[in-house]
Amino acid sequence: MKYLTALTSILAVSTAAAFAPSGASRHASTQLYNAPRHEVRSSGAAQEMDPEEMKLQAALAEHQQNAPKLGFPTDVRTLVQYNHGFAVMSTNSKANPGFPGGSVVGFAPDELGRPIFIFSGMSSHTQDLLADPRCSVTIASKEFKGAADGRVNLMGKVTLIKGGDEKEAAKAAYLAKHPGAFWVDFGDFNWFRMDEIESVRFVGGFARAGSITAEEYTNAKPDLVSEFGGAIASHMNDDHMDSTIAMVAHAIPGLEVSEAVITSVDSLGMYVKCTRTPRASDQPQQFKIRLPFPRKIEDRKDVKNVIVEMTRAAAAASAAEPAATATEE
Repeated sequence: MKYLTALTSILAVSTAAAFAPSGASRHASTQLYNAPRHEVRSSGAAQEMDPEEMKLQAALAEHQQNAPKLGFPTDVRTLVQYNHGFAVMSTNSKANPGFPGGSVVGFAPDELGRPIFIFSGMSSHTQDLLADPRCSVTIASKEFKGAADGRVNLMGKVTLIKGGDEKEAAKAAYLAKHPGAFWVDFGDFNWFRMDEIESVRFVGGFARAGSITAEEYTNAKPDLVSEFGGAIASHMNDDHMDSTIAMVAHAIPGLEVSEAVITSVDSLGMYVKCTRTPRASDQPQQFKIRLPFPRKIEDRKDVKNVIVEMTRAAAAASAAEPAATATEE
């Protein structure tokens, strides 16, 4: 397996950006991680990063490197499974040879993660696929709002489903994702499926990208907690953001953020988009971190219990700090 990932989801680009002093050279910050970078000319002298910021950044880097994650195959399979059911399909245009044709299409994954589609015979992408089944499908995560959020690109061959039993199975899978799709019974609509997946590329956010093989994708299973993780994230963001901020501060001592939005929840932890204003700057920076659970989660009730445990631990640590400071004085 070839993974092209940096140390963590925020190292190199997002962490360095979050902690760089205002006007400081990004070149100096990213150099810490030997990360690929753009060479930028600057007429001003590079500013040294504050020692405390450097220490905090190193602590965060170590924390993120050791934070348990699902792994690319499971991440990709999970994103496709619990998606909103729409994707961008790029085909080889029949009407305009040599140019790609792009369409927003509905889809549903089958038990192996193969995207299923139902297209009108009059659609341009239908004609494209009948002439050349090679295409790509780009799927963004359900919570996608920008470059820090996940997306998957599947390349392969999309062909007609011809067998009666296979059509019924495709119909059931599609209606489970799109219950209002009344057009599935229209006579001039046809079932398609990406049977041959050739390439799978994944971007999980800044500095977290790579690829997996078709076999790894097919063998991976969706993370079960992620199915209801979005509802948990929404509840925490709406009613308990102060608890999330406290959990971040407890996990990485010294990291004080003004906002902490949970973007996803899985069986091993949460991804949290944080907002922080570095001490040497008046401009807030955003970056995403991994906040791991103390143990693997098995069901919805266990998620609640673990988050309560983490919240109480963070509150206890916060309460102990003033006492420790007073004792020292």
